Amino acid sequence: MNQESGDPPMAWRYAGNQVRLWREGAGITRERLADECGYSAEYEKSMEYGRRKPTSRLLEVADQMCDAGGKLLSGTQFLKPEKYPSRSADFMAAEEEAVAVHGFEPLLAPGLLQEERYMRLLMAHSFPPMDIEEIEPKVQNRLARQALMRKRTTTLYSFLVYEAALRTNIGGPEVMRAQLFHMLESSQLPHVTLQVLPMGAGFGLALHGTITLLDNPDHTRYAYTEGQKTSALYSDPAQVNALTQTHGMIRMHALSAEESARFIRKVADEL
Repeated sequence: MNQESGDPPMAWRYAGNQVRLWREGAGITRERLADECGYSAEYEKSMEYGRRKPTSRLLEVADQMCDAGGKLLSGTQFLKPEKYPSRSADFMAAEEEAVAVHGFEPLLAPGLLQEERYMRLLMAHSFPPMDIEEIEPKVQNRLARQALMRKRTTTLYSFLVYEAALRTNIGGPEVMRAQLFHMLESSQLPHVTLQVLPMGAGFGLALHGTITLLDNPDHTRYAYTEGQKTSALYSDPAQVNALTQTHGMIRMHALSAEESARFIRKVADEL
């Protein structure tokens, strides 16, 4: 989605508008095109107006029915999801070259520690809803980031997780238990540490949102924060210093790595 206005991506609107123009030019009703695709007319309409991403199925069928000669189908390549949302692309680039990554998550498992089923459920229940063909590339990209974390043994990864994130019960007990044990397994890597901030400990700091600190080879530090439909990557020393101090205060109240592992196992046993 457009970061500033919340509008659908321009590529969605352009492709959808082209389908509508070709359809009307060929004298084909929306209902007929939708039926040929196996969609409802309302679903097809939402794609024509760019509220949903036009599917490859719609473009293929519309191209054939409207005798567009491949002009509609060629739009498929421009509708592929970006590897990362534009608002987080700079963060992903900084993360890839960082020599140390320090993160705090108040409500969800950190992305680099998410088990695949848990990850898929979060994406499937996002809003506006994502199509399956949008979810899969995002899942694979996140799994690739996790694989990179495991390989980069000279990079330090430290994760702070608020207790609330351990008790969200996303997907039910089976999925949540798998998620907790996945976090524990990842924390056994020699370059990865995981700590839990218990409920009531530093509670004011814990409720202000995510923080990720990135130390780069040139000895610069970036700070990244995320919220509802917004994010920011800070390089300004004053902003970075403030968020570094907040992260440090949270860590002061957290359990040790050993205590945290025991705590997570206890939560898993309670599910």
